[in-house]
Amino acid sequence: MKRVKEKKKKRRWLRYTMIILGVLLIGICGYLYSIYHSLTNAVDSMHQPIRETSEKRQETVTLEKKDPFSVLLLGVDQRKNDRGRSDTMIVMTVNPKTESIEMVSIPRDTRTEIVGRGTMDKINHAYAFGGVEMSIDTVEHFLDIPIDYFIQINMEGFQEIVDAVGGVTIENDFDFTYEGVHFPKGTITLNGEKALKYSRMRYDDPKGDFGRQLRQRKIIEAVIRKGASLKSLTNYGDIFSALGNNVKTNLTFDEMVDIQANYRQAANKIKQQQINGTGTKIDGIYYYQVPEEERQAISNLLKNQLEIAS
Repeated sequence: MKRVKEKKKKRRWLRYTMIILGVLLIGICGYLYSIYHSLTNAVDSMHQPIRETSEKRQETVTLEKKDPFSVLLLGVDQRKNDRGRSDTMIVMTVNPKTESIEMVSIPRDTRTEIVGRGTMDKINHAYAFGGVEMSIDTVEHFLDIPIDYFIQINMEGFQEIVDAVGGVTIENDFDFTYEGVHFPKGTITLNGEKALKYSRMRYDDPKGDFGRQLRQRKIIEAVIRKGASLKSLTNYGDIFSALGNNVKTNLTFDEMVDIQANYRQAANKIKQQQINGTGTKIDGIYYYQVPEEERQAISNLLKNQLEIAS
């Protein structure tokens, strides 16, 4: 009789255990579906297809095979009834073998040929003249590398993205105040509004536009690191909503999944590069002139990262 009672107790505990596991499984599946549903909705809002393969590519990039790839980040200040200009232009080359990202900021006043117009002008004017595709064509010509993907960020909404990941912590190089906000030297944590102001200040920076570019790269790097963390999944709804509202890209959902699976470790080693040149005036207009040897050096660096012959 005692043995029968013990068997009943074991069966009861087993049943309870199975019920608990079943409830947890249903909860997890519901959570994962919610993430999937939110992400696919955001991707649908973000997706903006362009030409399929760069003319500078002999073969199409295959993310499943872990091919190195490049991304052009465009930070655009969009005005009412105006396309706006890409005041932030950053090229990222990602290599999963070296588990690294090379990040290069292109000064917005850089003088180069605007592909599609046949004129020499500031590189950030390409976006105003012909949108994303003219910007990509112009950057490809300037750096002599393929641009595989683009990510366009509305800078006014950038603060929403920073807030969605719970703010960012960075190392600030020098003490300054901008638009009523004090940014002390050292480790600082910024919400979206402060991050936007921090990345926009230019005239009081001893490095001028280079200092602004460096601060922008720091914010973007911090967002990438935060977004790649599993901890951010607890806030996935806000993150995906912020991305859907403020980002356009030609990346598909499947490609994003492949990048997360195959390239995630590269986010741990981001190297920032600066394009050196000199400021000059031509017909009374300020331009940033990049010497040919400097342009070639940056081009070779990125080609090496992409495993393309120089």
